[in-house]
Amino acid sequence: MEPIIRIDHVSFSYGEASARALDDVTLSVSPGDFLGIIGPSGAGKTTLASAMSGAIPHHYTGPLFGSVLVDGKDTCAVTLTDISQVVGSVLQDIDTQMVASVVEDEMLFGLENFGVPHSQIEERVIDALETVGIADLRERDIATLSGGQKQKVAIAAILALRPRVLVLDEPTAALDPASSRMVFETLRSINRELGVTVVIIEQKVALLSEYASRIAVMQGGRIALEGTPSEVFSHSAELRSIGVDSPRVTRISNSLAARGLIEAGEPCLNVREASL
Repeated sequence: MEPIIRIDHVSFSYGEASARALDDVTLSVSPGDFLGIIGPSGAGKTTLASAMSGAIPHHYTGPLFGSVLVDGKDTCAVTLTDISQVVGSVLQDIDTQMVASVVEDEMLFGLENFGVPHSQIEERVIDALETVGIADLRERDIATLSGGQKQKVAIAAILALRPRVLVLDEPTAALDPASSRMVFETLRSINRELGVTVVIIEQKVALLSEYASRIAVMQGGRIALEGTPSEVFSHSAELRSIGVDSPRVTRISNSLAARGLIEAGEPCLNVREASL
């Protein structure tokens, strides 16, 4: 199966900056993936998301080497509008992404700007709101919503455009644990039921270990580790040296295995696995 996103030896610097925000990054995202991206501050995570969404090179400029292919097309050779038909993005600061004051108007803005036929708009709005479980919020003022509800509105507005990939930059950063899980449950449903590929930058590694099928670890603009959650979090000492946390259960599991107190193998990622 051909990757929906293929990043091939990509290096990028912002403007005249001498330091590379991305340094020879190679990564493939297959249709149906749920990819988590983690790393310390300044590792290049947001820059990588910008390359996937086409913001680089169409919004952020600077020396760019290598290639980013989205659905087989080089992002340098097509328009940002073309890329947005495939990849939808949810920014880290959700309030800056909102352009309307009412949920329904937020939904309509993208659909109308992308030239979706009027006959399809109502169906798309209903489907997207129902998919993320906020049909009852359609007429609400966005200012009255909780952080988790705002995230769902942002996801629904992008989902209404029917992208094949969702790229999200730390969507749960300002959310409490219950709201964070709510967002992840929504993403899992979109991924499994609609077949939408999900790429999410996230620091809440325990949630990622539960929901992601693959995880990529960034360090200094490079991919330091990549694999399944079990494969990546088995390297807890290396992750710690990079500045990345591991799920608490995994840290304990790895520590006990290192001391010979339990059988070595794939680490436990959560309490349920540890109890077996």
